[in-house]
Amino acid sequence: MKLIMKIGFALLFISMISCSKQQQKRWYNQAHKEEPVESHWSYEGETSPEHWAELEKNSDCSGQRQSPINIIDIHTVEDKDEESTIELFYSPKTILNKVRNNGHSIQFDFDKGDSIAYNQTNFNLVQIHFHEPSEHTINGIRYPIEIHLVHQSQEKNYTVLSILGVEGEQSQTMEDMESFLPLKKGEEKEIEKAFDLSRLFPENKSYYAYGGSLTTPPCSENVQWVIFKEPIAVSLEEVLKLKDNMPLENYRDEQPLNGRMVYLHKMQ
Repeated sequence: MKLIMKIGFALLFISMISCSKQQQKRWYNQAHKEEPVESHWSYEGETSPEHWAELEKNSDCSGQRQSPINIIDIHTVEDKDEESTIELFYSPKTILNKVRNNGHSIQFDFDKGDSIAYNQTNFNLVQIHFHEPSEHTINGIRYPIEIHLVHQSQEKNYTVLSILGVEGEQSQTMEDMESFLPLKKGEEKEIEKAFDLSRLFPENKSYYAYGGSLTTPPCSENVQWVIFKEPIAVSLEEVLKLKDNMPLENYRDEQPLNGRMVYLHKMQ
């Protein structure tokens, strides 16, 4: 009987210690959950793009195939290969998972659904985000906004569709996206609703294409870029609303081509 009582007290003691540690852990998490995580890079000062290569030691930010670039139309090569034509498979039923302010841009995360076929490979849409003003320039012209639609293949390679925007009429798709704003830095909202992105694309789907990198650290050089030649119209109010929720001028300057070819694929 005494042995059973001793075992019982021992188990109770162990349980009390375990509960105490768990409680301490909960208190610690509650005390620290609001603390923002400091980023190693930004768009200004000593952590701006010109310092990314030295800040991000294991990145590709000093590589030879970096993005964005300035696309000079007369220097592009027309691509008439039908196998390199991009196909869009966008559904109004694709679920918008969440919207978040990651401190660098407003990002919309999607469940698997929308996809593209490019160079005989399938890429699933992962997320879209924004840069103001644009990162890519056309004939030296920088647009008020650039939208990046990030797609990933099963092999973890990327194809990013870039849509440039000019100030003009209101875009209903942009209005729908901005209905989830404002968001403070580090804040996110669970959405879990179907969202139709197919209306976002320009009517003429001719595009430039080249091999490059992510435009933010780690600047990985496993990205195929597709930049639609025709910009879409967005209202000034839509541009300003996004700008109020992001760092000012969250773009990286153009990078050297280093002998890369930029192709133009004309769509009828």
